[in-house]
Order: sequence, then C-alpha cells, then structure tokens
Amino acid sequence: MNILISGITGLIGTALKASLKSAGHKVYTLHRGVHSGSFYWTPEKNQIHLDTSIHLDAVICLNGVNIGDKRWNASRKQAILDSRVQCTQLLSRALADLPTPPEVFISGSAIGFYGDTQHHWKDESHGPGDNFLSEIVTKWEAAAQPAVNQGIRTVFIRSGVVLSPKGGALHKMLLPFKLGLGGKVGHGQQFMSWISLEDEVRAIQFLVENSQISGPVNLTAPNPVTNLQLTQSLGKALSRPTVLPMPEFMVKLIFGEMGELLLLGSNRIKSNVLQANGFQFNHVDIQSALNAMLHTPK
Repeated sequence: MNILISGITGLIGTALKASLKSAGHKVYTLHRGVHSGSFYWTPEKNQIHLDTSIHLDAVICLNGVNIGDKRWNASRKQAILDSRVQCTQLLSRALADLPTPPEVFISGSAIGFYGDTQHHWKDESHGPGDNFLSEIVTKWEAAAQPAVNQGIRTVFIRSGVVLSPKGGALHKMLLPFKLGLGGKVGHGQQFMSWISLEDEVRAIQFLVENSQISGPVNLTAPNPVTNLQLTQSLGKALSRPTVLPMPEFMVKLIFGEMGELLLLGSNRIKSNVLQANGFQFNHVDIQSALNAMLHTPK
C-alpha cells in the first residue's frame, strides 16, 4: 500500500512508520512548511499540496500539540484545539477533492470524547461528555466530515493513554518513580484506560487493513486500571517504593484545569469494536505490560 502519514515525528507516528515499512508498505510523510517534494502543507495558512500522480491507499492523520506538556490557559487551549481541528479539516477536504481518493482515512482522536466517566464503563455506542476534552474531540472528529461525505472509509482512533518508556505519560513518570518519589494521585481510584505503544501501532495497521470497520474505534487495552493500581504496578516493575502521594489540592494548585481533567479525571473505556472484529491485544494486563516495556533488552 501507499500510505501517507501526518504527525509522523511523534511517539506513535515514529513507531507506526517503522512498522508499516517493515511490513512492506510505501510510507510517505506530509511535511510541514516544505515547498518541495510530493506532500507538504502549512495548516495554519490553509495550504496543502498532494501529489496526484501517486495514488494513496490510506492516509493517517496524527496531528495535535501535546495536551499535557504545559499548564492550560486560554491561548494554550486554543492551540490544542486548532492543532487538531485545522489539520484534520484541511487534510480531509484535500482528500475529498482528489481525482481518486484513498480507500481509508484514519483520523486521530481520543477517549477524552467520553469526558469523566467516573467508575462507569463507556464504549463506542456512548455519546460525548461535557468537559474541555470532550469538546476538543467532538470538534476534531467533525472536522473529518468532508472525507466522510466523499465516501472515504473514515476511522476515528480514540486512543487511550499510550504507554512507552520512550515518551508520553510513562516516560514522564519513570524518573520520580525510580527515585522512590512515586505515589498515587488524589484518592487513586480514578480509572486510566491505557494501551501499549506496540498494540497502538498494531491496532492502527489492523484498521487500515480491515475494510469493514469505520467510525469511532476505542484503542484501549481490555483492562483499565485505577491510578493506585498503576502506581503499585510501576513501583513493582521498578522495584521501588510508592509511598509519596500527590494530594488533590496540590494537583489543582500546580496544574489547574489540566490536572483536574488529565490526572484526577476517570476514563473507564471498552474497546468493543476492535475486539468484535477479532483484534488480539498483546498486552492486556498492566503489570506484565510494564514488565515487558521496562525489562525487554533494547
């Protein structure tokens, strides 16, 4: 297949590119701000160039600034929203206008769609929540409507917390936990729906190859864990104590709204579509997943 990926320099994009190439696919990159080559764009200027001499079988859009890198203020929240909506809308419109559109458009999304689920299970049949994260994802997915209208099979990958020691949440947790400074956040009973980077990449490839799947698909391992369970499992994997909790008031003081939603919020999500279509996770248990990530020889 000829596969175009945007947002290829991130944690998921880097791993996905390597995996697709090793599987024999031809992978193209949608470069930002480069005015040469086959595929490039400047989303903030609403400019894009797609080489129509190359038929694309699949396009995967992974754009979006990291929601957890900086404390949120009005401008940061707007950047989080714009980096997802503008990119998706521009790319989906361009794909819809191609003489021969791709067979499938995989559009980045997130389980933030469901808002704070508390202890309740949510799956692809449920509607959106009512916080900033669910607002982002609702608008993000709506931005792909031009591709849907054109008849392109469009899949929204609602990813959970992608775990890898190379980046993301787990990477940020490793140093304090290795120093014995880890502990639960708040009461520790909030759920986190996670997926290993390996399974995230495998799931995206699965969705590219399975033409019967469209619409929202949750990319989460079958067994979400509470923050306390994650804390204990990571401490065990690193053979370090986890006795220094971060109280709820401190989370709110340091991180503000971002901390309330990302650290204290709860997401208990089922990956019904993937499992109903026969996808098999390699990592279903948090302890074995962490052990494999942290102790597999490089």
